[in-house]
Amino acid sequence: MCGIVGLYLKNPALENQLGALFEPMLLAMTDRGPDSAGFAIYGDEVKDGWIKLTLQSTVAGYDFKALMGELEGRLGCSLEWFQNASAAVLKTNADEAAVRVVLAELAPAVRVMSVGQSIEILKGMGLPKEIAERFSLAKMKGSHIIGHTRMATESAVTMEGSHPFSTGQDLCLVHNGSLSNHFRLRQELRRHGIEFETENDTEVAAGYLTWRLRQGDSLKEALDHSLEDLDGFFTFAIGTRDGFAVIRDPIACKPAILAETDDYVAMASEYQALSTLPGIDKAKVWEPEPATMYIWERSA
Repeated sequence: MCGIVGLYLKNPALENQLGALFEPMLLAMTDRGPDSAGFAIYGDEVKDGWIKLTLQSTVAGYDFKALMGELEGRLGCSLEWFQNASAAVLKTNADEAAVRVVLAELAPAVRVMSVGQSIEILKGMGLPKEIAERFSLAKMKGSHIIGHTRMATESAVTMEGSHPFSTGQDLCLVHNGSLSNHFRLRQELRRHGIEFETENDTEVAAGYLTWRLRQGDSLKEALDHSLEDLDGFFTFAIGTRDGFAVIRDPIACKPAILAETDDYVAMASEYQALSTLPGIDKAKVWEPEPATMYIWERSA
């Protein structure tokens, strides 16, 4: 099963309402994914030369304040941070690799969910309503967001195994479906230096995109190659710093619906998740074609 939802705002005047508009969409997918849920939101960009990391702890009541003090001392850099429930968003002018090395040493119970200038990934086990309330989704602001509700089929239900999966700076992926060749691909990608933290087949798709992008592919080229190399049934939604993309496998076995108005582009696994959006009755609504990529991005 699993449910996918995404909302890209074409009208900047709506950015203060992004979370409020999106939350009913995520909750509408509860029946498709009651095990865990998550979302990647884009906004609150850091300045050039800085990066933003979303951190989540695998243990309750983690002391992020103490960790940030240790990080600042070890890295000798400027940093800002704030906590959101079991997550912390860290902004720093340190090198990403250096931050990851120190985090692995100081905080083995903390996982890096995302890195970039815009993205924040927040996710966890539980009903979508619980996840939305935990992270105060309705109050969040930004330019675009994609989310996922999971019904586990390929791996255990864990915080790390829930979606979205990060696939590089400001890039993430959510997936409805299953991949039949994920075990072999995981082994091949490891030989190319791609690291995995879970047995989730979606993490393999995310790792595949990371590898293709490192080879110099554009996002479109990487997704075109995915149609050749990923066996199985899938609908993917991919978030980037500038927008999002949607693609289905050549058989288009997994459902998806798109809607577009002058104010936004929205996608979901079922139309009911779009029904609360303003102006949806006048929107252009269609089912994405098999093996066809749909991309919306802010102009430079």
